[in-house]
Amino acid sequence: MGKLVWLSVLAVALAALVGERLITLRKVTLAFRELTQNHLPNCQLIKGLEYGSEDVTILENGLALVSTGLKFPGLPSNPDIPGNIQLIDLRVGVNPVVLPIKGSFDTASFNPHGISVFTDEKDGSRYLFVVNHPHGGSQIEIFRFDEDEYTLLHIRTVKHELLQSVNDIVAVGVDSFYATNDYYFTNHILRTLEPLMSLTWCNVVYYSPNEVRSVSEGYPSANGINISPDKRYLYVSDILRHRIGVLEIQKDHSLTHIKDVEVGSIPDNIEVDPESGDLWIGCHPNGLKFVLCNPNDPPGSEVIRIQNIHSEKPVVTVVYEDDGSVLVGSSAASPYKGKLLIGTVYHKALCCDLQ
Repeated sequence: MGKLVWLSVLAVALAALVGERLITLRKVTLAFRELTQNHLPNCQLIKGLEYGSEDVTILENGLALVSTGLKFPGLPSNPDIPGNIQLIDLRVGVNPVVLPIKGSFDTASFNPHGISVFTDEKDGSRYLFVVNHPHGGSQIEIFRFDEDEYTLLHIRTVKHELLQSVNDIVAVGVDSFYATNDYYFTNHILRTLEPLMSLTWCNVVYYSPNEVRSVSEGYPSANGINISPDKRYLYVSDILRHRIGVLEIQKDHSLTHIKDVEVGSIPDNIEVDPESGDLWIGCHPNGLKFVLCNPNDPPGSEVIRIQNIHSEKPVVTVVYEDDGSVLVGSSAASPYKGKLLIGTVYHKALCCDLQ
């Protein structure tokens, strides 16, 4: 009889633990949140970007680079179409073209995720850094971007044990960068336990040919990352805490945490306006819907802007909201001269006028 009692107590305790974990998970994924429509004027879906536009970055001359075709476990994708990088010249319209890749590179397994552009001040050459997940792995590809020929020349591939599950990247040199890890484990079964158990083992990694190390830790999942116009600060999407972390870059490349800014949504990629310093963030307003990917109850999209992020009272504004009827799972938002490009993880891309 005593053993039966103890087994009953253990079963009740286990059920209570699982129930508490599920309630917590629903909270961090904002599973109870519903969206209303808050559209911008003159929005149009961009033809040619049908299978995602996970990350978007726009150069000062109006050339927008878009990573598309991401294949991520558990999310919809087209397995027959390799990922690629597309270019949109916003000076003449919104017609994307695929950038051919030159050099020794396996385009068939290209699975691009986060991207970042670095301009070498010595000669003005551009370098495109791309997070790549070939065959489920995690590595960084460095390309030289030829703006005249609209081509990418593959320079090198970067792999390292600390870059085990890279989500996004920000280049700070021709061969150096900061990168975020969104999972600690590489095993997909163990990955499901990370948010369920509220593990905070993800981090930001600094990479250069001379050193590789973790420079910011304690994230449930680190996602988007970008740099301030003056190159003094990094911004990191702390997605399951619904906030943006502000980190100061030290001379030895380490990072000092300054503060966090709450956004009330699940922030994905971050773009920074080079003139104003404003942050533009593609967000997932309901993370549970995003994970479930139910076409009858699609996840919505949200774009948030943060102004004066270094002040005592940053201004956080919801610029765009959609319940999923137009745009599913926004992951990036980038402005250019009165226009806003909004990307998604696996859906389409949208171009709108800013009010």
